[in-house]
Amino acid sequence: MTTKYETIKKGLKEDILAGKYSINQKLPTETELMNQYKVSRYTVRRAVGDLENEHFIYRIQGGGMFVDDWEHQEAAQSTDNKMVGILSTHVANYIFPNIISGADRVLSDNGYMMTLSNTHNDPERERRSLLALLDNRVSGLIVEPTQSALASNNLDLYHKIYEIGLPTVFINAIYPQLEGMFPTVTVDDALGVAKLTNYLIDNGHERILGVFQVDDLQGVHRMEGFLNTYRQHPQISLNAEAIMYQSSDDLSQVLNKIETRLGSDQKPTAIICYNDQLALQVIDLIRSLDLSVPKDVSVAGFDNYQLGQYMDPRLTTLMHEKEKMGHDAADLLMKEIKHEKVASIQYDPQLIVRGSTRKV
Repeated sequence: MTTKYETIKKGLKEDILAGKYSINQKLPTETELMNQYKVSRYTVRRAVGDLENEHFIYRIQGGGMFVDDWEHQEAAQSTDNKMVGILSTHVANYIFPNIISGADRVLSDNGYMMTLSNTHNDPERERRSLLALLDNRVSGLIVEPTQSALASNNLDLYHKIYEIGLPTVFINAIYPQLEGMFPTVTVDDALGVAKLTNYLIDNGHERILGVFQVDDLQGVHRMEGFLNTYRQHPQISLNAEAIMYQSSDDLSQVLNKIETRLGSDQKPTAIICYNDQLALQVIDLIRSLDLSVPKDVSVAGFDNYQLGQYMDPRLTTLMHEKEKMGHDAADLLMKEIKHEKVASIQYDPQLIVRGSTRKV
């Protein structure tokens, strides 16, 4: 259970880290903090004393409390801390262990350790994780943004990270408002799905259903690749159909929508899925309807998930450079820490055709 003094300390520190109070700005008085938190003067002084020792606050006798130059303290201590924070929407499943493994090799070779934080694609978790990593004075960050296609309430923290010069690399996507501020390692998602859509159209598929998660930019760009490719084929462009969903949605409802499309007179002959994880579930759905893949419906995904290589039929997909992404992101971060120039990286995803798609 968090004590009252810890609550005060945490609240003041978060406000300072988030930029609510700038360096040398006067903080609320002891009396104001006592009233705000409903605590004694002793409790307030204990919390403030800790923050003084951590160089977040300084006092002027008779003048009050002010924000210390914690940013320079942060930079100095981060240089000596051989710890890198990795912030990911998931950690233990799907493609993420491969990304983390790739990063770990580079970090270990350079004498750094890593601390992992899982946001579960929840913006509030992302905020808590960022504050905790800043509090731990990590030397740098590798960040997979949370719900990158939606408005973020955590941009204030990222702007503060940029202001203090904490080396940071984004993977898979970056919030649009931060473009040009931080280097990125991404996949050209739109190009990848354009390749896949063209492949299916070239093989006779005119009615293709796209199913995309649209609260992250990867899904938005994949859907754009799908729809833009159809626009280049005006004779069949009206046949394009997309189902959109968010990560917080009940996936059974998404599958129900797909089932409805499969039961229609103009059912799709192919389905492009946001990722391989969804594609595997769609194949199970198709089989439950006594339909066959790819005889009745072709199915393709994105990411080249290992499990897709061993199912029957093997899954047509697009390559996601998982371990290479982790390796390259960590390599960029090490260069940033050494004050070397860096440039963003984007991969051209390879189309991998397997048995889950066919010509019609």
